[in-house]
Amino acid sequence: MSDFKSDFFPAPGSIEENFIRSGGHGGQNVNKVATTVQLRFSPRISGLSHAAQERLNHLAGAKLTADGDILIIASEYRTQEQNRQAARARLNDLLARAMRPPRRRKPTRPSYGSKQRRLENKKSRADIKRTRHGADLF
Repeated sequence: MSDFKSDFFPAPGSIEENFIRSGGHGGQNVNKVATTVQLRFSPRISGLSHAAQERLNHLAGAKLTADGDILIIASEYRTQEQNRQAARARLNDLLARAMRPPRRRKPTRPSYGSKQRRLENKKSRADIKRTRHGADLF
């Protein structure tokens, strides 16, 4: 598939497309023509690394089926080809984001000023709460 921007090309058989009728308004065109695209992507047989599959499953969210496939539905356009391109673009975006490994966090320490501001804020909150009790407690 030449429309994938990343270096990854899914294995044959890992992508399946079905066309169904669109719902909602649209008159005769909606009732006659199956323009909505259901794109089903199987990460298990696609050749992705295990780590990329885990990231992809996390990124897919509600698009992930019980079988472990990713289901993308595109129905925003009136033609099959435009909806097919939209679905593949969404899959491409998901794959590109999953292929990118997460950045490593550099451990940092709070600055001296931020520690002082935090302690000052804690003292002022404690003073406010202390004044709520009344003078007979102290």
